[in-house]
Amino acid sequence: MDADVKKDEKVHGSYRPSVQRLTHIADLLCIVLLVIGGRAVALGGELDILLSTLGVVAALVGRYLIQRERTELAVPLLLGVMMVLVSVSMVVNQGLYSGALLSYPCLLIAAGMLASRRVFLGLLVSMLGMVALITWISLNGMHTYVAVPHGPGRMLVVSSLLVLGAVAMWLLANDLHHARENLDHEIFQLENSQASLNYLAQHDPLTDLPNRSLIEERVGNAIGRARQSGKMVALLFLDLDHFKIINDSLGHIAGDQLLREIASRLKKVVRGGDTVSRQGGDEFLIVLAEVDSIDAMTAVLMRIQTLVAQPLTLQDMELVVSLSIGISVYPQDGDDFGTLLKKADTAMYQAKSAGRNAYRLFSDEMSADTYARLGMEQDLRQALVRNEFELHYQPIVDMRDGRVVAVEALLRWLHPERGMVGPDAFIQVAEQSGLIVEMGIWVLQQACQQMVIWQDEGLPEVLISVNLSAVQMHRGDLEQSVRDALQRTGLKASLLELELTESMLLHDSEASILLLQRLKQLGVKLAIDDFGTGYSNLSYLQRFQVDRLKIDRSFVQSIISNEQNRAIVTAIIQMAHSLELETTAEGIEDEATRQLLAALGCDCGQGYLFSRPVSASKFMAQVR
Repeated sequence: MDADVKKDEKVHGSYRPSVQRLTHIADLLCIVLLVIGGRAVALGGELDILLSTLGVVAALVGRYLIQRERTELAVPLLLGVMMVLVSVSMVVNQGLYSGALLSYPCLLIAAGMLASRRVFLGLLVSMLGMVALITWISLNGMHTYVAVPHGPGRMLVVSSLLVLGAVAMWLLANDLHHARENLDHEIFQLENSQASLNYLAQHDPLTDLPNRSLIEERVGNAIGRARQSGKMVALLFLDLDHFKIINDSLGHIAGDQLLREIASRLKKVVRGGDTVSRQGGDEFLIVLAEVDSIDAMTAVLMRIQTLVAQPLTLQDMELVVSLSIGISVYPQDGDDFGTLLKKADTAMYQAKSAGRNAYRLFSDEMSADTYARLGMEQDLRQALVRNEFELHYQPIVDMRDGRVVAVEALLRWLHPERGMVGPDAFIQVAEQSGLIVEMGIWVLQQACQQMVIWQDEGLPEVLISVNLSAVQMHRGDLEQSVRDALQRTGLKASLLELELTESMLLHDSEASILLLQRLKQLGVKLAIDDFGTGYSNLSYLQRFQVDRLKIDRSFVQSIISNEQNRAIVTAIIQMAHSLELETTAEGIEDEATRQLLAALGCDCGQGYLFSRPVSASKFMAQVR
């Protein structure tokens, strides 16, 4: 199939073939006109010679315009000139007896397929007018039209017109068939991509367990049934003890293997109507539906702890892991997912504070976690005053040539007692207390200022990417914060990228849409961070006018060994490119993964393969 044919498309309701195909039709028209002109020369018909010559000239002009891709001029020109020439020939020769009348239907079919509605209607009206004019001339005796006897010459003209119409229609119909096949194939690919994303929207890619969106639905259904039966529903919040130590010492691959094994064990221990879900990180949720008694629930808890505690082997090391479990129960602890989750989370922290490898049922007396969080909040307030925060920077590189095209600013807390503390340890408290708004303003100012400093030191223009919190969007004056940061530092708005999570866009409120539209009007770029781990949805990508999708590391790190993750990443990249969005793969740690992602068409990459997050001075040294 010709490459040009593949580009066929429908535009404004009319078929638009390739330049190559229109050129073929123009060439065929020239040949037919030359044949008719040759017959006219042989018969000595001066008018027919003139008309054929004008037709050839028009065909050549049309061919020239087609070659210059000016088909919007070439098509009306060819159709109009041919219609005029045919009409003149009919008026002065045989009228409605003329074989040239066969050209009218061909011209109308071509106009319907190639030209605009206005051109088509214009031709039709003109043809009807010519038929009426010829009839009027004949009825008023102004010209007597006589049918020419059949002969070789007439056969040649009629046959030439039939061949011209047949070949032109066959070429266009063949193009339409190929275009339909291409469209069907693209629709099939889009449906497959949508199916992958729909599954992704409800399942954790690492463990294949239901994710938060699906577990919330299951809890709601279980509560609805429990209202009818009078039974209880238990929500278990499970957290792996010492997982960070295992993950840091053995690596992310071993950590992921551990999470998959725990997920498999949890699925084996629950009943048929129960649901196991991965909440994120090393946290799992279990919904025990239709629980008859606390004793029955306790029996399930004991089975969970026993099965999870069985030794497992990771990288030739035998490990024994444990869980801290918090439990909340419908109806006494709440009657909705959010309330039950919050209380199960509180109970889980109580189990951890009790020494881990334990479970606790929520009770109103549980306040230790609350006190701890209040202490963390006070420390964060002091950290802002004492300027204990700093930014580390991780480059984002072009997958094709390795150039640094962006840098992500990552918040760190230099705690006077605990040393360098990552955001996972304090962001939740910062969001709950509202301190994240003030911290976010500081991050924006520092990141923009640092990029200006780097530019003064000779760093080429690259994006500086800053993470946003949902609290900043809904409780702070984010637009003004961004304006202030850009104005005070002098950084170009086009060099600032704001990263949002999928959950931040879930509510799809009018206020959120307007806010992001105003940010886009400033010139800043928007990216979706950890794409695929939350509520993946094609529609919000267009509504919120995002520029980039950052594919979550949970897909990327197992893309070589996990065919499902590879298919999901492929679907995300294809979908992003169809929407003209750039893609960045997070968590790239080896060259083989980079090469595969580059082959799949991923635009940019980020991860330990290129650089860990480093201080501003170290980052500049690396770039140099």
